[in-house]
Amino acid sequence: MTKQPKYRQVADALRREIVNEVYRPGERLPSESELSARFEASRNTIRSGLSQLVSEGLISSSQGLGYEVRTHEVFELNASRFENLSFPQNGDAYSTDVTNAGRRPHQSFRVEILTTPADIAERLKVEPESRAVLRFCHRFVDDVPWSTQATYYPSWLADKAPRLAEPGDIAEGTTRYLAGRGVEQVGYFDEIATRMPTPDEARLLEIGAGIPILIWTRTGYSADRPIRCTVTTFRGDLNRMNYEIGDLSARSENESQ
Repeated sequence: MTKQPKYRQVADALRREIVNEVYRPGERLPSESELSARFEASRNTIRSGLSQLVSEGLISSSQGLGYEVRTHEVFELNASRFENLSFPQNGDAYSTDVTNAGRRPHQSFRVEILTTPADIAERLKVEPESRAVLRFCHRFVDDVPWSTQATYYPSWLADKAPRLAEPGDIAEGTTRYLAGRGVEQVGYFDEIATRMPTPDEARLLEIGAGIPILIWTRTGYSADRPIRCTVTTFRGDLNRMNYEIGDLSARSENESQ
C-alpha cells in the first residue's frame, strides 16, 4: 500500500481533530512553526496540508493571524412550507422562517426591467427576447450574507400586478400579493444543483476558498401557466434544505419520544 504524502497525513490528522472538536469552531490552530515541530515536517509541507483544509472549507486563513476553524451556524429551510400560504406568515416567507428560527433577517432589494434570459424564458414559456421584471434580493441572517434570490416575472404578469415592478419590499410577500390579485400559485417545480461560485457570487456571499454554492430554482405555476421563476443561491456551508412529503405522523411520534 502506497504511503500518503506527508502533507496529506498532516491534513488528515488535523481534520480528525477538527471533527472531534479538539479545535472548536472559531478557535485558532497552532502556528505553522508549532505544527512543523509536531509533525516533524517542513513549513512548506505544513502549508500544503493547511491549504488542503482551506480548500475543503474546514478552516480559513487571515494574513498575519494564522488559521482558524470555520464557524458554521447552519440555517435550515423547510422548502415544502416556503411560500405556502396555508402556514401563518409575518411578512414574506424568508423573514418569517428566519425570525421563527430565533435569528435576525435583513435583506436589500434591486428591481430591474430586462430581457428575459434564455433559460428563464424557457421555464416561463415566453419568447426569449420578451421583457421581464427581475426582483433581486441580497439576504442576510444575523448580518452574515446567506443567499441571493433572483425572481423573474413575465411582463404580462407585471401588467396585472404593477407592484412587482416597484422598488423595495412587498411587505406581505409576492406570493400573497399575487394571490390577492387573482393569480394564485397552485404548484411549483424545483431544481437543485451545486457548483463552485463565480467571483461575483463569492464576493456577494463572502465565500472563502473551498466553499460551494447550492442553487435552488423554483418555477411557480398558476392553474394554466408559469407565473415566475426564482433562482436562489445559497452559501453551501451555512444552509440546509428539507422537504416534507406525504404522511409524516410516524416521524413526529418518533421525535416526541
